[in-house]
Amino acid sequence: MFDFFRRKKDQTPADAAKPEGAQERYSIEELAAAFPSREAEPEPAPQTEAVPADVAPASPSTAEPVAAPAEPEPVPAEVIAAALDVEPVAAAADPDIAAAAPITPTVPVAEPAAPGKTGWRERLRGSAFARSFSGLISRHPRLDDDLLDEIETALITADVGVGATTQLVESLRKRMKAREFADANALLTALRADLIAMLKPVAQPLQIDTNAKPFVLLTVGVNGVGKTTTIGKLAKRFKDENRPLMLAAGDTFRAAAVAQLQAWGERNGVPVVAQGQNADAASVAFDALQAARARGTQVLIADTAGRLHTQQGLMAELGKIKRVLQKIDASAPHEVLMVIDGTTGQNALSQLRQFHAAVGVTGLVVTKLDGTAKGGVVFALAREFGIPIRFAGIGERPEDLRVFDAEAFVDALLPESLGA
Repeated sequence: MFDFFRRKKDQTPADAAKPEGAQERYSIEELAAAFPSREAEPEPAPQTEAVPADVAPASPSTAEPVAAPAEPEPVPAEVIAAALDVEPVAAAADPDIAAAAPITPTVPVAEPAAPGKTGWRERLRGSAFARSFSGLISRHPRLDDDLLDEIETALITADVGVGATTQLVESLRKRMKAREFADANALLTALRADLIAMLKPVAQPLQIDTNAKPFVLLTVGVNGVGKTTTIGKLAKRFKDENRPLMLAAGDTFRAAAVAQLQAWGERNGVPVVAQGQNADAASVAFDALQAARARGTQVLIADTAGRLHTQQGLMAELGKIKRVLQKIDASAPHEVLMVIDGTTGQNALSQLRQFHAAVGVTGLVVTKLDGTAKGGVVFALAREFGIPIRFAGIGERPEDLRVFDAEAFVDALLPESLGA
């Protein structure tokens, strides 16, 4: 029925000759004619207005010039200085030089700590010891065993050590049972007195023996504690005291250590004896002592390479330096100053024990107390060894290398009301 409605296309002789099932193929020309592309369409010609005959076309020279894009205005130096928080740079007279000269922000210079106890408190208030005791009374206003437990936890956390902490807490507990304290503030006042009494015997400043020509000061310590920087600060101190001195660049292992000490020497106007990288440290110390004696120098500060206290071979080298110095002066070195990082913690006890056995440490310098140092290791060192603490570093400036003051140190760690 549906076949009746199907109408077949009339076949041409060529179509009749094709076999059934064959697909019809078209040439490229036929396809292009059936599907014309848009690119092939001719573009319409632009319409132009008719120009009267009596009007001549404008010449290129009389045509209006096209305005060039405006250049961005330069940012004033004051605005840049305000954004960078630096001083504005004055504009140069020559515009080419002014355009070529970059604006470099100035590096802020650290201010020295305030003199007296104020500077100690400003620099040590961020230590773990000071933070532990800052709100102790407000948290535990009652005078009971809980307060003593909090004090014990704070002391151990601040690296005071188990032995020193037990000694302090048990003394306070006995006195509390004897009803010697009226309140919690009285107990903390007694703790302050006990801490000061623990540090008083070791708070001994360095004394330069003028009979020794020269007075030889040998600095030792592990890697990264700040020996070379401490020597530079000591050189500034002795130079301000009008003491003729000389430096010996004995750290021949660390890269740029000799150059660093020479820079400190140039800054302070102090001669430096050096032999270069990988030289024998004992030979450098020997030459420096001979030069110091020949020039009549009063103080000779010898630097040494940082070494781990667990390396017995490196520790034996320190003994060699000491023996070589004693070939010229039997009493040299007159001071063996060990530099200890205040952030080290209880590991400082092991360091001091090994260095003291190797060269006989006679004085200590505790550095980096202005950062996140816990500060309590000073009490542990004083209780176990009793070696004098000569200096304490509470900042980056040379003036921040302070002579160790036991009372100022303890008052900086405890609440301000107790040290009034």
